[in-house]
Amino acid sequence: MRQAQWHAHVNAVNAPSALRHWLTGGGSLTAKLKAHSQAFRVQCLHQETARCLSDEAASIGLHRAGRVWEREVLLRCDNKPAVFGHTVVPMQATATDWPLFSALGERSLGTTLFGDRMVRRGELEFARLRAGHPLVQRAQAALALEGRRADEQALFFARRCLYQRHQGLLLVTEVFLPAVFELHPVTRTAATDTLMNKA
Repeated sequence: MRQAQWHAHVNAVNAPSALRHWLTGGGSLTAKLKAHSQAFRVQCLHQETARCLSDEAASIGLHRAGRVWEREVLLRCDNKPAVFGHTVVPMQATATDWPLFSALGERSLGTTLFGDRMVRRGELEFARLRAGHPLVQRAQAALALEGRRADEQALFFARRCLYQRHQGLLLVTEVFLPAVFELHPVTRTAATDTLMNKA
């Protein structure tokens, strides 16, 4: 299985200039995507127990890849998948650590994290993911299911961040898909804002 090389600074991944502000921007990615689309929604692909990836085990306190709670989603802007989201939580985390995680459904994890003052956010890390990386393969499979295909040889740029609440750790990885390059800030009406706030 191909592992990613994660870096502490975005310059190390040589990302296109059009993508840098998506990779490095502070605050909630969900809020930023909402500001760049008329209609935003979270499509939950699955949320279940799984084996974490070998390049994320150490970040969540595991000596080697083991069982975790895994959640994968597509973040859709105007019905186009813009970001593939992958979250892992160690099995020993409790409902006290992450009280809303098991019941998120198609609600935004980012909104939950940034709205909770007890959550501590770590530093962003950045990577270029090639076709052999499992997250690229999963993102490609999700796109293929709806008739969308990205260049199989293309590089995908990703970022990840570790969050902590009480003793619980949670690692969020976001893989930016080709549609993100097409996004532009939008002007909304009051009616649109009401619809977006329900996402």
